[in-house]
Amino acid sequence: MTARFTLVTAALLGALAVALGAFAAHGLRSILTGRLLEVFQTGVDYQFWHVGALLVTGLLQQRCNGLGLKISALAFLVGIVCFSGSLYVLALSGIHWLGVITPLGGTAFIIGWLSLAVSIFQQDQ
Repeated sequence: MTARFTLVTAALLGALAVALGAFAAHGLRSILTGRLLEVFQTGVDYQFWHVGALLVTGLLQQRCNGLGLKISALAFLVGIVCFSGSLYVLALSGIHWLGVITPLGGTAFIIGWLSLAVSIFQQDQ
């Protein structure tokens, strides 16, 4: 993933997170149970946090686009799709077996953070 792709993806996913958060607050409050609304909101929260991580990763890629930063960006993207995406679908559909995908996204988030840490540590050495 290039720095430009990472930054554009982060911006688009940030816009999507705002839209999904507003949809949850205004459109889903009367439709979903409190628990399912909480699940949906957890997806929005994690998406926002990892959009920030993607932005930082993209900015670092502009300086030094090494393999570790590419892995980090990809892992954050996969994490958003798997973790937040599975929570959105679970909340909207009630299909609970989708919960098995959520930990894969969480694992991708951890890989992204660890890869980012290693990449930052290795810079300027």
